[in-house]
Amino acid sequence: MDESPEPAGQEAARAGVSRQRILELLRAAPDGLGVQELAERTGLHGNTVRFHLDRLVGDGMAQRRVEERGEPGRPRLTFTAAPRPDPARDSRNYQFLSEILASYLSGTAGEPAAVAVEVGRTWGRYLTERPAPYQRVSEEEAVQRLLRILDDIGFAPELAADDPRQIRIPHCPFREVAEAHREVVCSVHLGLMRGALAEMDAPVTADRLIPFVTPSLCVAHLAPVADGEPDAAH
Repeated sequence: MDESPEPAGQEAARAGVSRQRILELLRAAPDGLGVQELAERTGLHGNTVRFHLDRLVGDGMAQRRVEERGEPGRPRLTFTAAPRPDPARDSRNYQFLSEILASYLSGTAGEPAAVAVEVGRTWGRYLTERPAPYQRVSEEEAVQRLLRILDDIGFAPELAADDPRQIRIPHCPFREVAEAHREVVCSVHLGLMRGALAEMDAPVTADRLIPFVTPSLCVAHLAPVADGEPDAAH
């Protein structure tokens, strides 16, 4: 019996994971990689790799480079990851605005942490693509999507090597404000993760966020969503 075609949502998710893998390989190879090298390392067909590279270049996340050759033949085309935005650039004005908003919430809200979680949850839902109706998102896929969202914001997250339900966050773009208003800022981040996972109807949620485990590391812990509670954070 013929297999039914893969739903469009799942196909898009798989493409996103493959593209992220290619980007990670480029980031780990500052001298650049060619299409064939990427195909061998990812197990993808060369044409599929070219498709993802075109998207990455179009999105400004990768760059094409033609290598000079001292011998006859076609120049070798390689790809490199585009430089990451410098989080410190123009940060003073953003930090000042964040300080104003965080201090206002801390001083006026009856339960600042609860309000901050709800604000974060709303934005987490907004930043997340909702799955197609009746599509089930696996835990692994949901976590990978969450990592991409956090990476886009600037957290540079990574899964713990020994625990797939622990997300290590070695860089917080709001660190200075969080040090002064931890209750508000870290609660917003926790709510954001909960909202994103809830929007995916993921089987896990962000159970807790432990800030500043070390001076430059926060750790988020995921936990299964209880049966009958698609958004355990509500």
